[in-house]
Amino acid sequence: MWRVANEEKKLVLRGALLARRNALTEHQWFVSSRAIQARALQMPAYAASRSVVLYSPTRNEVGTEEILINALNGGRRVFYPRTSGSGAGQFVGVTSGEELRAGRYGILEPTGTEPLTEVDRHRLVVFVPGIAFDAAGNRLGRGSGWYDRILASLDDKAILVALAYDFQVVEEVPTEAWDRKVHYVVTETKLIDCGTANAPLRQESQ
Repeated sequence: MWRVANEEKKLVLRGALLARRNALTEHQWFVSSRAIQARALQMPAYAASRSVVLYSPTRNEVGTEEILINALNGGRRVFYPRTSGSGAGQFVGVTSGEELRAGRYGILEPTGTEPLTEVDRHRLVVFVPGIAFDAAGNRLGRGSGWYDRILASLDDKAILVALAYDFQVVEEVPTEAWDRKVHYVVTETKLIDCGTANAPLRQESQ
């Protein structure tokens, strides 16, 4: 009964926020995405990073192109998720946005073969998409589950950063025991430290 109620809450929340996100004009999307990315680029966790994972936005998700440009110009290694036929996935490296093509879900994915290695996991910041987030770091995803599965392949040293519009931050996100929390949520107006902070990066920099 609890699980059914939880799924109903997710369905209602996802529907309401998707409708609001889809209603954004191209101008609103552009201005907000630039503001959110600019704030993300000022984060100490990003400044200390050596590798980053980005996502390809779909359906008015916050853009990531400014972070891609900054990361590549700063000598960071950049990775994107790629799905497989089984519904699983992996993170694959790119050296430019030209190496992305539409994949299984119509979302741009890397065309290369360079995987995320153990070395790349050192000082890794992962920018994650989502429908809703709360101040505790809980995340409501797109609903397919594949991104949650690929996040599960990362160890606890990775810093997870959500990029979201202000209206996507809600009081409470319905969760499951296996859901992975984000460390930070970045919006147009604020940076939310979700309580787990960037301890892995802080420890490694000492």
